[in-house]
Amino acid sequence: MGNHRTARLPNADSVENGNGSRTESPRSVRFGVFELDLRAGELRRNGQRVKLQEQPFQILAQLIETPGGVVTREELRDRLWSADTFVDFDHSLNAAIRRLRDALGDSAENPTFVETVARRGYRFLAPVQAGADFTPVAADPLPHPATLSEAKGDVVQPRHWWVAVGVAAVVLLLIGVRLGILFGRHHPAAPAPSRITRLTATPTDDPVRAAAISHDGKYLAFSDQTGFYLRQIDTGETHALNLPPGLRVENVSWFPDSAHMIVALNSLDQSAGLWEVSALGGSPRKLYDDGNFPAVSPDGKQIAFIGCGRMRNQIWLMAAEAEQPRKLLGEDGEVFGTLAWSPDSTRLAYTRGKVAYDPGINGVIEWLDLRNSRVHRVLQIDRAGWYNAPGAPLAWISDGRLIYTLAEAPPRQLDSNLWSIEINPAGAPASESLRLTSDAGNVVSITASADGKRIVYLKGEPEPDVYVARIEGRNISEPVRLTLDDRQDLPFDWTPDGKSVVFISDRTGVFNVYRQAVDQTMPELLIGGDRPTLTPRLSPDGTQLLYLVSPPWTEAASSISLMRTPLAGGAPQKILEAKSISNQQCARAPATTCLYSAETAGKMTFLRFDPEHGSGAQVFEVQDKLPEVYNWSLSPDGSLLAIARGKEGGKEGGDEPRIHLVSLDGAPDRWLTIQGWTGVYSLDWAADGRSLWAASVGKEGNALLSIDLQGNVRAVWRPQKHSVNWAIPSRDGKYLALHVDSSSANAWMLERP
Repeated sequence: MGNHRTARLPNADSVENGNGSRTESPRSVRFGVFELDLRAGELRRNGQRVKLQEQPFQILAQLIETPGGVVTREELRDRLWSADTFVDFDHSLNAAIRRLRDALGDSAENPTFVETVARRGYRFLAPVQAGADFTPVAADPLPHPATLSEAKGDVVQPRHWWVAVGVAAVVLLLIGVRLGILFGRHHPAAPAPSRITRLTATPTDDPVRAAAISHDGKYLAFSDQTGFYLRQIDTGETHALNLPPGLRVENVSWFPDSAHMIVALNSLDQSAGLWEVSALGGSPRKLYDDGNFPAVSPDGKQIAFIGCGRMRNQIWLMAAEAEQPRKLLGEDGEVFGTLAWSPDSTRLAYTRGKVAYDPGINGVIEWLDLRNSRVHRVLQIDRAGWYNAPGAPLAWISDGRLIYTLAEAPPRQLDSNLWSIEINPAGAPASESLRLTSDAGNVVSITASADGKRIVYLKGEPEPDVYVARIEGRNISEPVRLTLDDRQDLPFDWTPDGKSVVFISDRTGVFNVYRQAVDQTMPELLIGGDRPTLTPRLSPDGTQLLYLVSPPWTEAASSISLMRTPLAGGAPQKILEAKSISNQQCARAPATTCLYSAETAGKMTFLRFDPEHGSGAQVFEVQDKLPEVYNWSLSPDGSLLAIARGKEGGKEGGDEPRIHLVSLDGAPDRWLTIQGWTGVYSLDWAADGRSLWAASVGKEGNALLSIDLQGNVRAVWRPQKHSVNWAIPSRDGKYLALHVDSSSANAWMLERP
C-alpha cells in the first residue's frame, strides 16, 4: 500500500448535514493529551511532536476509527501489508504495537490507550474527539510499567539477583521522615520539552537500578534485578553485559569514546567498588576497591567518585587508570549527591548537605574549581530540612546548563522533576531556573549525551507499605498488604486489643497518625494537622498515644515535641521538648519505664521520661561519629535496651553484626553476635521479651530474622520481590505489622530537536 499516510474516521471523507450539504472531515483527532493530525501524519503530545514510525501510525489511525471496538489482527495485517508481501506477520505486528505503546507511554498490562484482546486483536480505550482545534492539557501522570518481557527485547544470558534490602531505607528513611524531601523556591515553567520517551518498561518490583546514556547518544546501559544490559536506543536491540559473579550494578558513567564505562558494583556482603566494563564484551576489570557514584570527566582523563559508605561524606578524584586517588571534599556529617563535570573538565558540580542535628540537613548545589580548589555556590536549597536520598542528581550539559532536581510541594512530596539553570563561563548562574518535566515519580539519576540533545533520567516510585502476618509458632504466615494507597505507610504499634495497627502515613501531604483494623481496607485518622507526627507508640497502660511532632518541612529547624493524647480521643498535651529526638518507646504495664533517644554530633543519648511529668535522667550513651545509623528497642518489661549499629561501609566490629543488650536494672550488659549475617538494620522485641525481630541482609538476601537471647538466628521470611525493614508485634503476640518496601523505576529520555 506504499508509504502514503491516510486515515479514516467513521464518515471520515465528509459528513452530510441536515440540509444535505457536506462538511470536510476533521483535520485531527484528540485523546487525552495527544493529538493525531490525520493529514500531516503526525502525533503530538501537549502540542509537541512525538516520533512515530509509519506502521505504528497506521495501527493507531485504524484503532481510533472504532474507539471501544475490537480491531482484529487480520484487519491490521490487511492495512499494513499487501497480499503479495511476505513478512513474519506476528513478529512484525507485535513490534509495531510495542512501538506504538512506547510512543504513547502505554502499558500492555495496565493499558490506558491500547488494550490487547486475547486471541482476537486490539481495542482503543480512550475517548476520541474530532475537531480542527486542539488545546494541550496538563501532562499526564507516569504511565503504568509494561512487562519485563516487552522491555528487554533481544536479551541474552539473563541473571537473577536477590532483591537488595534498602540498607539506607531503615536509617535514611527515619532521617527522611524527620527532615523532609528536597525542594526549592518556585520558578517559572519552561516550554514543554520536544519529546519524552520511556526507554525501559520493567514491571513493579523489578525496578531499573541504574541507567546512563553514552556520550554519542546511541546506547543506554542499564541494570535491573536480572542483570546488566546494553540497549541501542533507536532500535531497541538489547544485549547482556558480563559482570563478575555475585555483584550488582549501583551506578554507571561512560567514557567519552562510548565504548567502555566505569561501573560501581557491590554485593550483599561488601561495599561498592569501581570496575571498568566494555560495551563490546569481555571481562570487567577492577579499578578501585571502594567508591560509588563514579563520574568520568568529558576528556576521559579523570574519575571523580563518592566514598565512605552510605552517608556518602567524601568526594574523591583519581586518574582514569585508578592512579593517585585523593580526597577533594567531605567531613563527618556531610552528605553528597551525585557528581557532574563541567563540559571543559575543569570543574565538578555536586549537591551537598550537612546534618545539623537540630534537626535538619541544609542543602546547596556547588561546584569545585579543580584548578585552584575554590568552591562556588550555584543554588541554596530553600528548605530547612533536606532529605538527600537517593542523591539529588545533577548533569552539566554542553550548552552550559546545569540539570538538577527539585521535589514537588505536598501532597506530591514523593515526586521530583528536572529543572535547569544556565551557568556562564565563570561558573555563575546566568538565568532563572526553568522546569523541564512535571510528572509522577522521584528522579534518582541524570546523564546526557555529549551534545546535550538527549538527557536520560531514571525515575521511580517508592512505596513503603504496612503488611500483616500471623505468628504461627516459630514461623509466620505469608504477609498480606494492609495499606492499599500509594503513599508512605510505616507501622509503629498496635492497639491494646491487637486488632488494629497504628501507623503513620503522608497520604494528605504530611505524616499523620492512623489506625487500621486487620480486616478493614481503610484507616481511621487518629492525629492530624500540618506538622509531621512521627513514631506513635502506646503508653505502658495502653491508654495514651505518645508521639513526636517535628517542625514543618518549610520552617527553620527547631525543637521536637514529645506529645501524648488519649487513644480513645481527646486534647493532646506536651510531655517535653528537646532538640534532635530520634525515637521514643515505653515498656508495658506493670512496668513503667519510658525512654527517648537524642542524636547530637558524635553521640546518641538515652533518657528516661514520664508520660505525665516529663523528662528524667540519662541512662546510657553511645559515642559514635554516625549516631543516626543506630537502631534500638526497649524490652516489654523495661529491663533491657537492645542496640544495634547498622553496617556503614567497611567492617564495623568484625565481619558479623552485634547487638548490645544494656541492662537498666543493674545486671551486667551482654553482647549477641549474629552469625551468618552481614548487617542488622532494625530491632524490635517480641511480645514475650524472649527474642528480637530484626531485618537484615546476608549472602542469601533480605530476610526477617528471629533472634533469641543466646544469639541463635532463624530467618522466618525471605521476601522475593520486596524488602522488609522492621516488624512490630501485637501485644498478645498473635500478629506482626511489617514495614515492607516495593518500588518501580524506569529510564526516560528528554530529547531536544
